[in-house]
This record gives sequence, structure tokens and C-alpha cells, in this order.
Amino acid sequence: MVEISKDSIIGDVLDAYPTTAGYFLEIGMHCLGCPSSRGETIEQACKVHGTDCDELVERLKAHVGQN
Repeated sequence: MVEISKDSIIGDVLDAYPTTAGYFLEIGMHCLGCPSSRGETIEQACKVHGTDCDELVERLKAHVGQN
């Protein structure tokens, strides 16, 4: 199990919870297979894509039952 936080590595989250991919696609991360995007933290990706990090983390956590 991977604990989801703003510091979580996207690749780790996707490996543990593949069904979260849609949430990353929604914020414009259409390169989920790219090694560089998989190595980013959720916070880094949100900054690049202009997305509220806390909101995305809460949505991801709710999706996988970590709330």
C-alpha cells in the first residue's frame, strides 16, 4: 500500500492504484508512461499543470479509501 500525499511519486501511486490514472489525465498529464512524469511528485505535477495539489490529493485518497 502506498500512502498518498503531495510528496508521493506518481509512478508509485499508479503502480499501487492503476485506477487513479484518470485523475492524472484530468489535470492534463497525458504522458503517464513517460519516465520523467512517473518520477515526479504529485505536487510537482500539479505545479506544472496549474492544479490545486491539495484537492487532487484528497480526490486520490478518497478514490483508494485513504480518507
